[in-house]
Amino acid sequence: MLEDLSQYILDIAENSAKAKAKKVLIELTIDNRNKSIVLRVSDDGCGMDEEFLRKVEDPFTTTRKERKVGLGIPFLKQAASTCEGFFDIKSKRGEGTVIEAGFRKDHIDCPPLGDVAATIATLIMGWPECRWIFRYNVDGNSFMLDLDDLLEHLGDRELLKSPKVVLWIKDYIQENIDLLNQKKGGEDIA
Repeated sequence: MLEDLSQYILDIAENSAKAKAKKVLIELTIDNRNKSIVLRVSDDGCGMDEEFLRKVEDPFTTTRKERKVGLGIPFLKQAASTCEGFFDIKSKRGEGTVIEAGFRKDHIDCPPLGDVAATIATLIMGWPECRWIFRYNVDGNSFMLDLDDLLEHLGDRELLKSPKVVLWIKDYIQENIDLLNQKKGGEDIA
């Protein structure tokens, strides 16, 4: 199992980038009233055929050459199940993939969020050619970072390779996450 949700986000979103996605949407929704956290990653990558999709939840199924196991999807499914949540994956060859996992946030085994802002910044720096969209929702309020909108202000995609710029993006994301969490008083947030 991975330690926190940000590590699951990194693993699943890296899979999207490696599947040649041009656009990846990462959504993290926290509903304090219903005590739930939902993670959703959708992409327009190469997708999976039905046969591979049936096997992808098996840890011994992977397309990677550097190791013979694929743990991200099976571990995410197990973590969601352990927390009385849900897991769903849909994919179609040539159209992309949608992975969704829900967690009961008050369950003792619910993983913490982790450093989500650093994870999104890492994805942007690692795959600057991809259009990353990150949406963070808390009890009906939301923050969204769309890399295309940010690039209108930066003017040059090459700047996304600069650690200084990526650290600014990370801080910007974290400030907005913190602002949304403060709207609820902070203590109810996962």
